[in-house]
Amino acid sequence: MGIWLELGIFLVILAFGVWQLIDVKKAIRERKQRQAVEKASAPDTDVAPDEHRA
Repeated sequence: MGIWLELGIFLVILAFGVWQLIDVKKAIRERKQRQAVEKASAPDTDVAPDEHRA
């Protein structure tokens, strides 16, 4: 009977760990998308100041 209790606890902990991994991967993906949008909308700072003069 005790083995089933241990197995149940193990499965609950395993499910919680998998849930956390999925949540972390989702947060990383959202952060990368947000950084890509911010980078795309940022002004081009690679241009030297002399190139702006006409």
